[in-house]
Amino acid sequence: MAEQKKRTGLSALADAGNNDAEDFSVIDAIGGPRGVIESMLPGVVFVVLFVATSNLNLTIAVSAVLAVLQVIVRLIQRQSVMGALSGLIAVGICLVWAWQTHEARNYYVFGFITNAVYAVLLAVSLIARVPGLGLVIEFIRSLPTEQFKAWFDDWMGDRALKCAYMIVTGLWTGLFVLRLLVQVPLYLTDHVAALGVTRLLMGIPFWALAIWVSYLIIATPMHNHKALARKDNDAS
Repeated sequence: MAEQKKRTGLSALADAGNNDAEDFSVIDAIGGPRGVIESMLPGVVFVVLFVATSNLNLTIAVSAVLAVLQVIVRLIQRQSVMGALSGLIAVGICLVWAWQTHEARNYYVFGFITNAVYAVLLAVSLIARVPGLGLVIEFIRSLPTEQFKAWFDDWMGDRALKCAYMIVTGLWTGLFVLRLLVQVPLYLTDHVAALGVTRLLMGIPFWALAIWVSYLIIATPMHNHKALARKDNDAS
């Protein structure tokens, strides 16, 4: 039997509470060693090359070639290219922004925008008492193709699960806000090297920590919720 493909990101959290999810791996959830390297490498190359050469055009060119090569290698190896392709698009936007403005620090502006958008959306969901992370995870877990109200009431009506989702939504909101509080001042003072290093440290490591803590928080209530659903189905 073929090995089941491991889910990554928030999709990995959708499996929390399953009997076969006891071997939950943070490394797998963030894309595995290769995914981590592919995610971090363009940023590492950009900051190191710019600091070493102060040549923005060369830095942009090398970073762009590297991002394209990652996609090409996956195509040659007939592996999934979605992660690399989405990374290519994000890196492309960052590089174009830096190239058009002729300022290396603007490579990081797109990241500020996405973090701000995520923080605002999640904060609004907390105020509305409909946890944004819960919406996303439950949407991944069971796509509500019909009877949306029943799907929504199912997990929102579970007080323990909703509480867990509220906590992790607050956690992720804090993560995005913290990134902005630390990185934006470095951007405004034009500390490109420090900004690049900080961006890397607060990128994958923070992402991995958020995934792991979120799993610890939601695994038990989600397991109980799924067990109750199976019991109800058996009874009917």
